[in-house]
Amino acid sequence: MKLVTINDYPGKEYEVLGLVKGTVVHSKNIGRDFMAGMKTLVGGEIVGYTEMLIEARAIATKRMVDEAEALGADAVIGMRYGSSSLMQGAAEVLAYGTAIRFIC
Repeated sequence: MKLVTINDYPGKEYEVLGLVKGTVVHSKNIGRDFMAGMKTLVGGEIVGYTEMLIEARAIATKRMVDEAEALGADAVIGMRYGSSSLMQGAAEVLAYGTAIRFIC
């Protein structure tokens, strides 16, 4: 599955199949939370949270791709990520874009 952030797929004719998305709500664990609290004392990257968000983006992307494949898509254009904090210690990550099928 081709994923592109541009809003068009140059050099190919295609039909638009529609919006596809994948979402996940991920929470931090106590170990990450404790280490994050310690890291705020000295500054720098909070690796546990970075890893949590990388994992959440991967899950959201896979769910979006699964939805696109179910529609028979060859690619997703205009692909974007969004995120929000739902509650203390939990974040939602959303992957979304437009599913397209190439015309031969």
